[in-house]
Amino acid sequence: MSEMENRMDRTPIAVLVSGGGTNLQALIDAQESGTLKSGVLRVVISANPRAFALERARKAGIEALVLPSAGFEQALAEALEAREIDMIILAGFMRILSAEFTSRWPRRILNIHPALIPSFCGQGYYGLKVHEAALARGVKVTGATVHYVNEIPDGGEIILQKPVEVLPGDTPEVLQRRVMEQAEWILLPQAAELVAAELAAKGEQNR
Repeated sequence: MSEMENRMDRTPIAVLVSGGGTNLQALIDAQESGTLKSGVLRVVISANPRAFALERARKAGIEALVLPSAGFEQALAEALEAREIDMIILAGFMRILSAEFTSRWPRRILNIHPALIPSFCGQGYYGLKVHEAALARGVKVTGATVHYVNEIPDGGEIILQKPVEVLPGDTPEVLQRRVMEQAEWILLPQAAELVAAELAAKGEQNR
């Protein structure tokens, strides 16, 4: 079977990004290594034309698409339909998708959150704010969670979690890096493969 034929049998994935794209890079690396084998990264989408994640996508030969901030969800829906996308991954995506949008994608949108949900999650908890809150609370263990996205911020069903130790002297920046290295970059490709395999199997049954 050729690479093109193989990719046709895989779940087409769109990745939504806003910034540097380290979690996107973990997905790209997983695809290139074969860890992500049931899905294929078809397009990377952002409303921020300066997002370095877009450069990561281009370097990997993946379409990089910038959509207008105004009317973003309508443009997004059209872009996903045109590319026959079956699964969406939010990888450092700093917008909250509406209930109307998420309801059309049940169990098909994944998000990575840098804490062990239900701790330090929901409205206002993103980026360094999560790690600042964890350190302020004095927790000894934090981590990351991959979950399905629904109408409630960080409220969807949990797919995978991984704990990370909080060490004496940690700053939010140091803790953020450890959570990324020890949890986020490992969990997100694993969860992507799990869900992509499930969707690919459903697609095969429906043929």
